[in-house]
Amino acid sequence: MLKIAPPARVKHLKTNKIPNNSKTASVLLLFYPDKNSQTRLVMILRNIYNGVHSNQISFPGGKVENQDKTLLDTALRETEEEIGVSKKQINYVGSLSSVYIPPSNFNVYPYIGFCDNKPNFSIDKKEVSMVLEPTLASLLEMKITESIVTVNKTNQKVPSYLINDHVLWGATAIMVHEFIILYKQMINS
Repeated sequence: MLKIAPPARVKHLKTNKIPNNSKTASVLLLFYPDKNSQTRLVMILRNIYNGVHSNQISFPGGKVENQDKTLLDTALRETEEEIGVSKKQINYVGSLSSVYIPPSNFNVYPYIGFCDNKPNFSIDKKEVSMVLEPTLASLLEMKITESIVTVNKTNQKVPSYLINDHVLWGATAIMVHEFIILYKQMINS
């Protein structure tokens, strides 16, 4: 995971120290088969707003709220709120390692699920600019590259992936990277 981590994040990944005052969130890596029987992953492009995750690729998800019984409940609720996919359509598969995000002080727990068919998306336009749906095959072929991103009005060079001409970096790239490694290990075993 260090290969894809932004330079400022490497220290946190090596020590795995998460501040006591960190907030908790969860996200969903949601897969589905398209009409050509290719597996696709649902990602979102966040809207432009005054915040650290503005205009970034992410997974549907967000912070834990009082009504959530589990972190998986959080990911499922947020998925329905942000892209309109009901938890009744989602089959739970497993989870990945949590990722601490220093700029927003969130410890994020990624979950994996799938729908039997392509979901009908109903985007919350306040939070989501667009849905990206790369194929699993294209994810497995991605190569790590370097991109320039703007964080707090400062340009930084970061390791990244490119998805449909959009830069995937940071915590979401770390999650995708871990998924790719685990998937390839599973296929090759």
